[in-house]
Amino acid sequence: MELIARVVSVRRATPSARIVRVALESAVFSYLAGQAVMLAPEGSRERVPYSIASAPEETATDRTLEFLIKHDGDGRWGSDFAPLRRGARLALSGPMGAFTFPRRPREHAFLFIAGGTGIAPLRSMLRHTLGQRDRTDPRLSVLYSARTPDDFAYGSELRRLARRGLISLVLTATRQSARGWRGGRGRIARQDLALLLDEAATLCFVCGPASMVADVPVILQELGIERTRIRIQEW
Repeated sequence: MELIARVVSVRRATPSARIVRVALESAVFSYLAGQAVMLAPEGSRERVPYSIASAPEETATDRTLEFLIKHDGDGRWGSDFAPLRRGARLALSGPMGAFTFPRRPREHAFLFIAGGTGIAPLRSMLRHTLGQRDRTDPRLSVLYSARTPDDFAYGSELRRLARRGLISLVLTATRQSARGWRGGRGRIARQDLALLLDEAATLCFVCGPASMVADVPVILQELGIERTRIRIQEW
């Protein structure tokens, strides 16, 4: 399906990424939590894939989609597209991708493991799961790795959910951290994952850079998670 959407807000997520919300201007757009679209300025022949960061239920209610979009120092994004501004029109096609939250999971414990902007599809899954009124007390955990404390997109939102007791949250910065940083340091390690795994029947979702996507599933299996319960997406 191909649609035209209008940018309704652009806000800072990190020094190198923006949270972009767009309003759909035509047909109903249905998707599964975790899926992506091909996105570009209207009229461009080249499209770039972006995961949807909002939940399907949110889109059904307010007819908007949210994306986490990296940009360069001049604000350009995707395939050297001009900086995004409110009111800009974007062409999108999709949805696409099999990295999705199952419709009726057997598990009641879920672990979302993100690196950098890999948080986007996992946020969609997390908000989707929190919005499921027919599920009884799902145990939701998030392990999020970024370069520095300034690079945690949706960091404030995740901390609020943790303070409310809705999720367990571990944040770890891979590079030199700012003074006063109380989160983890270094790459995701065995002890970080073990802290959030209290049962083998945990459905795990991993999205981030290639090195993380290669290493984390191995550690999860060493900790007793079956390979069939580990879903991965590399960017």
